[in-house]
Amino acid sequence: MVSSPAEGALRQAAALAPDVAFWARRGGLLFRQARHAASMNQKALASRSGTSRTTLSAYEHGRKSPTLETAGRILDAAGFRLALEPKVEFAVETAAGRSFHVPSRLRRLPVAAALGVLRFGGQVYDLADRGQRRAAYSALLCEGGPADLLDHVDGALLVELWGELALPSAVRAAWSPLVEEIRQEAGVMNR
Repeated sequence: MVSSPAEGALRQAAALAPDVAFWARRGGLLFRQARHAASMNQKALASRSGTSRTTLSAYEHGRKSPTLETAGRILDAAGFRLALEPKVEFAVETAAGRSFHVPSRLRRLPVAAALGVLRFGGQVYDLADRGQRRAAYSALLCEGGPADLLDHVDGALLVELWGELALPSAVRAAWSPLVEEIRQEAGVMNR
């Protein structure tokens, strides 16, 4: 079957449509979160960012997608900045019949997350307490899912506790390259 260039372009656009819709909804969620965190209504944020309330509403509901410049301006008006963050992917490892996740990288967490309270595996951990953070990290590295690891394991704090964590050898071996990479980056930065 032969198709015209226009038909090919339409098929390609249709194949991309789910991604466009996904990012429009995701962007809308970011605008709503920023607006709520700033305790602003749509009218106030629209006015402060130089857009109309109806356009802001269309962005928030994923009916319209702003340019990068417009998105930055709206977020800035709400007191946030648009930032580029490396993507984290996860490998699933298995040892002794149990699976665990290892991220491709770890980031620094905001202080409130890094030193907050964690409820995990039926336990409550005060991450501001070094001993409880050690126990929490041992549990998270062995049993935590991707969201648990991203939300509660701080790269620098993990490196600082690494030698003290009670980990099965397979978990330690799988995480060691990541920990060493963080140490190397810290060593280069401290020179």
